[in-house]
Amino acid sequence: MNETLRTIKTRRAVRNYKSEQISDFELQEILNAALHAPNAMNKQNWHFTVLQNKDILDKLADRIIENVINLNNKALTNMVSAPGYHPFYKAPTVILISGDAANEFIQIEAGTAAQNIALAAESLSVGSCIMTMPNFAFDYEKAEALKRDLGIPKGYNHICSVVLGYKAGPTPTAPLRNAEVINYIR
Repeated sequence: MNETLRTIKTRRAVRNYKSEQISDFELQEILNAALHAPNAMNKQNWHFTVLQNKDILDKLADRIIENVINLNNKALTNMVSAPGYHPFYKAPTVILISGDAANEFIQIEAGTAAQNIALAAESLSVGSCIMTMPNFAFDYEKAEALKRDLGIPKGYNHICSVVLGYKAGPTPTAPLRNAEVINYIR
């Protein structure tokens, strides 16, 4: 099996990280992979906000938890209220992916960038988890101020995030895949 297919098949969502920051070299390689993701007509109207400041990550995590609790959704409230819960799994690096709200394909483009980030991370032995929980940080009346504070361009919305860090435990085992979801018409 070639290295690309091996990376695709071994990459797993990691939710347990060491506190040690990933190297600048690894971060730049991962971001470069994001920039090489497919995007319609090469417009590249996405934006990547790299957060590595623990205080800012913790404040953002508190805002996510507060906004989730305010939704009065029992299942989500139970999840974020669990002892030790942290929306970013205490990963030392978080990449927020945002995109131009006027781009009808930005959800797909952000998704391909997130997948490139996760695959590049795996190839460098860096754990990752693609997540949407950070959307709750932008789900309130002060979202524009938060986006401005984080350097997210005007007219752009948060799409998803990827947390990164060195794995603090074994890589989870891959569950069996359901091949019955494939339909052939020949």
